[in-house]
Amino acid sequence: MAWQPQQEGLQQILQLLKESQSPDTETQRAVQQKLEALNQFPDFNSYLIFVLTKLKSEDDTTRSLSGLILKNNVKAHFTNFPSDVTDFIKTECLQCIGDPSPLIRATIGILITTMASKGGLENWPDLLPTLCQLLESEDYNICEGAFGALQKICEDSAEVLDSEALNRPLNVMIPKFLQFFRHSSPKIRSHAIACVNQFIISRTQALMVNIESFMEYLFELATDEDAEVRKNVCRALVMLLEVRMDRLLPHMANIIEYMLLRTQDSDDVVALEACEFWLTLAEQPICKDALSGHLPRLIPVLVNGMKYSEIDIILLKGDVEEDETIPDSEQDIKPRFHRSRTHSQQHQEDDEDGSDSDGLDDDEALSDWNLRKCSAAALDVLANVFRDELLPTLLPILKQTLFHPDWEVKESGILVLGAIAEGCMNGMIPHLPELIPFLIECLSDKKALVRSITCWTLSRYAHWVVSQNHDMFLKPLMTELLKRVLDSNKRVQEAACSAFATLEEEACTELVPYLGFILETLVFAFSKYQHKNLLILYDAIGTLADSVGHHLNKPEYINLLMPPLIAKWNILKDEDKDLFPLLECLSSVATALQSGFLPYCEPVYQRCVRLVEKTLTQIVASTTHPDQFEPPDKDFMIVALDLLSGLAEGLEHHIETLVARSNIMTLLFQCMQDKMPEVRQSSFALLGDLTKACFQHVKPNIGDFLPILGQNLNPEFISVCNNATWAIGEISMQMGADMKTYISHVVVQLIEIINRPNTPKTLLENTAITIGRLGYVCPQEVAPLLQQFIRQWCTSLRNIRDNEEKDSAFRGVCSMITLNPGGVVQDFIFFCDAVASWVNPKEDLKEMFFKILHGFKGQVGEENWKRFSDQFPQPLRERLAAHYGV
Repeated sequence: MAWQPQQEGLQQILQLLKESQSPDTETQRAVQQKLEALNQFPDFNSYLIFVLTKLKSEDDTTRSLSGLILKNNVKAHFTNFPSDVTDFIKTECLQCIGDPSPLIRATIGILITTMASKGGLENWPDLLPTLCQLLESEDYNICEGAFGALQKICEDSAEVLDSEALNRPLNVMIPKFLQFFRHSSPKIRSHAIACVNQFIISRTQALMVNIESFMEYLFELATDEDAEVRKNVCRALVMLLEVRMDRLLPHMANIIEYMLLRTQDSDDVVALEACEFWLTLAEQPICKDALSGHLPRLIPVLVNGMKYSEIDIILLKGDVEEDETIPDSEQDIKPRFHRSRTHSQQHQEDDEDGSDSDGLDDDEALSDWNLRKCSAAALDVLANVFRDELLPTLLPILKQTLFHPDWEVKESGILVLGAIAEGCMNGMIPHLPELIPFLIECLSDKKALVRSITCWTLSRYAHWVVSQNHDMFLKPLMTELLKRVLDSNKRVQEAACSAFATLEEEACTELVPYLGFILETLVFAFSKYQHKNLLILYDAIGTLADSVGHHLNKPEYINLLMPPLIAKWNILKDEDKDLFPLLECLSSVATALQSGFLPYCEPVYQRCVRLVEKTLTQIVASTTHPDQFEPPDKDFMIVALDLLSGLAEGLEHHIETLVARSNIMTLLFQCMQDKMPEVRQSSFALLGDLTKACFQHVKPNIGDFLPILGQNLNPEFISVCNNATWAIGEISMQMGADMKTYISHVVVQLIEIINRPNTPKTLLENTAITIGRLGYVCPQEVAPLLQQFIRQWCTSLRNIRDNEEKDSAFRGVCSMITLNPGGVVQDFIFFCDAVASWVNPKEDLKEMFFKILHGFKGQVGEENWKRFSDQFPQPLRERLAAHYGV
């Protein structure tokens, strides 16, 4: 006899299901609590499945809701379900998978895949055979319901399906799915492709052996009348392009034709899937050959896709020009992720790519990814592949769009101009003297969406603007951009603030003459901005401080800037995540202002220490009593450590009294051992900065700190390893000969890191500097190892600018060569090259280089030296002759 509900219990649950559909949050909360309480009863879940599958007298929404609550219970408590309840639910699901209502079928499908994931497919052995058998049913509802469930299982359990544990069911399932590509119902065809698509990227064997038929059937469905089918066909082709290019190559010309059509599909979802094809193709080595003949047709299609659609404009409130007084809704504010501090070197040629995003997220209000963004991203990558070859096709289109009377078309033209900025920069340069003034004019367009995209596009050309005559370009751009920072539209404010931050990074100290004007604008924006844009404003101020450095340290600038920042600082509570961007901003400001920050440093310092201490206490509480305390958000501690680093770097020895009066060393010792890499990364940065600022407080703890630093020389965690390496170098400079005791803790790992293939540049440079510094303070200990690292050491440091760190590292290497000249003989050419990389070494360091070079030359004799130096590249020979007379 199957389980039967009691009427009273059933009524109670139905009442709850009705209440949970109420829009009132209080009612919702009460319902949640009651539902949680009902989980105490073993057969509560039997009632829920009963409502979903049997209670046809209720409306679909209520029944579906019952199923979704059951799904959540399965997620949270499935292992505690009594076995008879589990069996009852499984039987009901399989019996009712063909319910006449599509909503109920879909809900049962979700429930089935959740149970399969939670309980393991191996514990439900009849599930897959039953579903595959139901596919054969004459009843459309049963076939569709079973396929819907299979599609969800393929999405959630793709790896398990291809495992020995289940006896590789895909060997049967994939050929079966392929048969349904020719089914008369579009919904079934669509499910079938979607199921198979789950196994393309992983190159699942069962699919690879059937790849011929799969592609044949795909091509048959290429012009299917159903949009969902076309979408899945496009998705399959995009994935095949990544993993089985060899199979597509013979058909490439036809596929490109097909994708050109689909990118213009009347259904936006299909067009977006097809547009992904160009993005993926651009990353393949064959892109240039495959596409070069098609550019004249592809480019206009992509440009056309970059226009806002009518629905976009409605969603973006494109007709609302002034909204600066309307507060932001909290869900508009994306979570921010703090980037912890990393210590890195300045390079002789500025080869660092400053921006790590292309900024194509100009309209976050839209679902995150849409045809406009995908088309723009595709044009951006294609511009990087084809460079100026795009321009003969693009320039005529740009002429039409940029001066078009419809603002939507003009706006898309400005987006195009921004998208190609990186790839086609060389070919665009002759047009920029005309285009930049035109764009600066567009900053005053009456449409807010035109003003905001223009901010972004101009930021993409900031590098060129800064290199030109300032009166002609930089000044007018800055003036107009700062007006937009104070625009009456929030989207424009945001775009202008971000663009201005990019301009600051490019212009650096070129902005110093205009600092007063810039600060007045940014400070005025404080009083004007709503919540979301304030967070971006902090970033613009922090970037300004990073860009102009100590030039900010003037009383008139400090009096403008600090009061609003400190006012915000005082309003925010310790638990408020808005502290993150504010602390990051203050960290940059403190580093730039140096002694100018002194009047503000005490409360800021104390609060940071408090944030670290609070977080550490919460970590202990949540570890010892996980049932009572939630684990804290460690970002509070990370950002606080980073601001303390900023203070130490800016205030230097002035921070000593604050450190003396606090327990920061004890806290730092705990942070350095935290499980989370980002916490360790920031603690090592702070340790290095405090070592430079007030070593007397670090020194008593060195015996505890150095073994921990040694354990963190693990290049798996690049940034942690990098900061630990740098801190060891700073400590050794302060310890001098006393470092001897600790050399064994670190030197072997450092030599291992410098010799590892594919080690990132920043880590190599810091490792080389630290090895050099260890050799500077303890040459006897490190010199015998010279041969193990000297070649990599020299190549790592040849590109960094002259500075204190490079100076101490080279002195160390010279001392080691003097003690162990044999260690450098085989790699002497690399040493010569590294010496030549110095622009202005200090006199005594130059003298050391001179002695080593002449000593070597004297050792080998004139004849051999000539033979040896003839291998040098010409510029190296000339530099050594000019500076060192060899």
